[in-house]
Amino acid sequence: MEGVSYARMPRVKIRELKDDYAKFELRDTDASIANALRRVMIAEVPTIAIDLVEIEVNSSVLNDEFIAHRLGLIPLTSERAMSMRFSRDCDACDGDGQCEFCSVEFHLRVKCMTDQTLDVSSKDLYSSDHSVVPVDFSDPSNHESSDNRGIIIVKLRRGQELRLRAIARKGIGKDHAKWSPAATVTFMYEPEIHINEDLMETLTLEEKREWVDSSPTRVFEIDPVTQQVMVVDAEAYTYDDEVLKKAEAMGKPGLVEIIARQDSFIFTVESTGAIKASQLVLNAIEILKQKLDAVRLSEDTVEADDQFGELGAHMRGG
Repeated sequence: MEGVSYARMPRVKIRELKDDYAKFELRDTDASIANALRRVMIAEVPTIAIDLVEIEVNSSVLNDEFIAHRLGLIPLTSERAMSMRFSRDCDACDGDGQCEFCSVEFHLRVKCMTDQTLDVSSKDLYSSDHSVVPVDFSDPSNHESSDNRGIIIVKLRRGQELRLRAIARKGIGKDHAKWSPAATVTFMYEPEIHINEDLMETLTLEEKREWVDSSPTRVFEIDPVTQQVMVVDAEAYTYDDEVLKKAEAMGKPGLVEIIARQDSFIFTVESTGAIKASQLVLNAIEILKQKLDAVRLSEDTVEADDQFGELGAHMRGG
């Protein structure tokens, strides 16, 4: 229909926010946008990870390839990843991927000189850029904690040595999981639960308890004073349909109505620590906007071709 706009203005409401965790509501949009945002967060938000390892000395029990793989999976602080160049697109080093604009250099030199086993960890990696370092998961308030040692790479015995040089580059999770900034990203349809109070009153207290207990999660509860069934946590519902099946088995279909709202979603985002969860969401939205702009531009190009034919293609250099 001409003159009708189907444009929507999605709204975001933050529920919980930590450095490595975010929970928020996405409303007034549909599942295609919600899933696109989820996939971009997992696979297209860039981070920095070790991509090239040159081992000089390795007398540990692990072979070179194993150590290189472990180094690649260590999350690195990646706040500047969005402004870095991809090594394949860097004109400063002709795509070699070893210049200050597209890479960060790390060195590791460790040798065990005592009879006690030496733990080689991410804290032994020395970076050429102080803004790109291994993520520190330790609790700063607990100085005695063993977690302060970082992520273990290998263990050395007396006389064993490890010396290497590593190059970290910008990348995305679509190319390799080591570049994914998200540990997990999930969303669920926001449920609307309506109890048929008249039908519920026909149940005995024991039947109400049986029905409430049929839910694997704590969605419903019986008020100890009024003995009425009430919804205590609608979002705990996992769309398992157990309460609906129980109601039918009791001969009370329609006891409860559960609707999945098609325009409201609850997101849970956990970051690997490479970037903060809040920045992960913002970067994903920015990348999604860029992709939509590219689609809009391609549509304009098709319309121009329809209007101008070969002349339009010639003006674009086609």
